[in-house]
Amino acid sequence: MVAQKQLWDKNPKRTMAMRDLWYDDMNQSLDEDSSMSPEARREMAFMMATNSVLDIVMEALPEDLAMELSFCLDSTLGLAIVNRSNGVDLMEEYYKALEVLKREDYGSDDEFERAIQALEEHWWSIGQPALKMRSANDSIIEALGKYGLNE
Repeated sequence: MVAQKQLWDKNPKRTMAMRDLWYDDMNQSLDEDSSMSPEARREMAFMMATNSVLDIVMEALPEDLAMELSFCLDSTLGLAIVNRSNGVDLMEEYYKALEVLKREDYGSDDEFERAIQALEEHWWSIGQPALKMRSANDSIIEALGKYGLNE
């Protein structure tokens, strides 16, 4: 409950604070360039706002946590890009694959956990029908490469 409130419920209030920080300056900057089309202005506004949020998040964390967050964010972005470009939900597909494992088929919780880990490593690295038999890992790495995020 505390995490829900801190992580998600405050986001509308954070959005208002960020609006007060950037909105006027961002619009002034965009208005100064009369050569931009309305669509280009909307895209630039999105890019500026997103970059500012990412900067704040990365600056708010100690370096080791910011590094971890950046790797997790990149992986999540790659997954989302692959999902969108293939019209699939890879996490849903992965969870379907996990359903073949039943706790009662293993002698201990440790054995069951090892089986889950083995399936996970295998599943992400083998060809997936939803990806035209490309592996999820390869697809994500390729998607991230288009943006220079796997360097």
